[in-house]
Amino acid sequence: MRITFLGTGTSCGVPQMGCHCEVCTSTDPRDNRLRSSALVQEGNTNILVDCGPDFREQMLRIDFCQSLDAVLITHEHYDHVGGIDDLRPFSYIHDMPIYADGYSCNHLRERIPYCFVQNKYPGVPQLQLCVMKEGDRIQLGNIPVTALQVMHGKLPILGFRIGDLGYITDMTDITPRSRELLKGIKILVVNGLRHEPHPTHQTVEDAVEFSRSIAPDLPTYIIHMSHHLGLHATEDALLPAHIHLAYDGLTLEF
Repeated sequence: MRITFLGTGTSCGVPQMGCHCEVCTSTDPRDNRLRSSALVQEGNTNILVDCGPDFREQMLRIDFCQSLDAVLITHEHYDHVGGIDDLRPFSYIHDMPIYADGYSCNHLRERIPYCFVQNKYPGVPQLQLCVMKEGDRIQLGNIPVTALQVMHGKLPILGFRIGDLGYITDMTDITPRSRELLKGIKILVVNGLRHEPHPTHQTVEDAVEFSRSIAPDLPTYIIHMSHHLGLHATEDALLPAHIHLAYDGLTLEF
């Protein structure tokens, strides 16, 4: 199985418009972070996790010329769903299944209603909304996917166990059941916004502690980082040996 990090930034991306801090002006490409999204692949199965406003640029960056089998949506905030209209090239052959919780599905119907009317305008993406809730399990090709429930501040959202990969973003807490569903994973992807506390996101320190609570020395990659975190080269060197800051374009095989 392989994961490619398409984006590792928070809602504003990095560099943030109008900012000239050392991170936003860094020449290290690892400090250039599009909105968080990932591509998980096993054999001929390709799964997109979140489809934010940078989706088109992300696909062009990696020269992706294959089909997409499904899209997993963690929640309906714009930085995670703003690129759904750009799925149209991938929905010509088959309707694109989009797996999300009921709250997100309802908001997508309201946000892009032209995709769900009976008589669609020619060329719009052909989408199939599929509701998942905590503990639901689906099979996408050879990849089993289980829905987790985490809290984004006061908002319940989804994380996913994708085979032996745990993928969680925008979390402040996790339910006991979903914590159990993560047992035995081989790699964890989890959010760490910055060092200072935030009401709806984990800090990097929270992410490190969460990783330890799942399993000692669990290989972990931090995503959804803001420009307040600091330079990649500096911050990554301060982390435990098994924990790293992810960066756009990083590919891992496990």
